Amino acid sequence: MKKFVLFLFVAAGIYACNTLDVYEKTVSFPTHEWKGSDKSSFQFAIEDTASLYNIFVVLRHEDAYHFNNIWLSIGTQSPGDTIKTQLVNVQLADNKKGWLGTGMDDVYDHRAKITRMPVKLKKGNYTFTLQQIMREEPLQKILSAGIRVEKIKP
Repeated sequence: MKKFVLFLFVAAGIYACNTLDVYEKTVSFPTHEWKGSDKSSFQFAIEDTASLYNIFVVLRHEDAYHFNNIWLSIGTQSPGDTIKTQLVNVQLADNKKGWLGTGMDDVYDHRAKITRMPVKLKKGNYTFTLQQIMREEPLQKILSAGIRVEKIKP
């Protein structure tokens, strides 16, 4: 009986490895500057079309970052579709609470949803592009930026 339970546990683990529960990839900026001409690309594949997903932008910055927000141009290319671009204002701080992300020492991490509600995704390969469109050039005190996709658990 113990061998059967162990087999089921291992089989479930192997099956789960074939699905995307979380995809997260970031690009680091070694000089802590994000140039407006730097367009980062992120690619992943979706197999499970029955699930719903949340999509986030992931940012890391120093406490000395000059603004309460960041404007981003986010491009999305779905399987068999053209690139759709959206301009997104990500709020990083407010005057009452300060930085809205999680911080340690002088580094803050933010995970901001770019989908209002969970979305269904088509089967296939997706490409996201991320570009900052702030007035400061290059944008100072930014450590990394990326995309996170989470499967909603039923």
